[in-house]
Amino acid sequence: MKRRFITSLTDASRYPAKELAKLYMQRWEIELGFREIKHSLQSSQWTLRSKQPQLVRQELWGLLIAYTLLGRLMRQMAAHVKVEPLRMGFHVASMAIIDLLRFAPLESAGTLPKRLQLLFDQAHLFVLPPRRKRSYPRVVKTKTAKYPAKMPVSS
Repeated sequence: MKRRFITSLTDASRYPAKELAKLYMQRWEIELGFREIKHSLQSSQWTLRSKQPQLVRQELWGLLIAYTLLGRLMRQMAAHVKVEPLRMGFHVASMAIIDLLRFAPLESAGTLPKRLQLLFDQAHLFVLPPRRKRSYPRVVKTKTAKYPAKMPVSS
């Protein structure tokens, strides 16, 4: 299946089409990461809570650090169940990890390795099915009218 990209990068020798297509796929994965941060870590809030620039930077750094640490643990969980890291469902896995960390201070220090092992044993529950190939290419759908077309008035 042929795909066409519109770009302002016109020098084909400097910017080969296959390289641009790979970069587009990487960009799409980054956009999915932003969505994970917004929906899972920020509970679908569109804005940061802080009002002062210094606190906004601090909150943003906190989100990025949390996302990175969650991703690292999810990669380890994916390796444990022998799947690609992108197959781990971010929302449910991050909730399980956050819950483990949230309740860790309430338990004795000796139980943390057991709880972590239990999380790894349950990692198969967070695995998503493989991405399916599109059977039909994306197309722009035509809008259907809400109301029937007016009939011409005959005299």
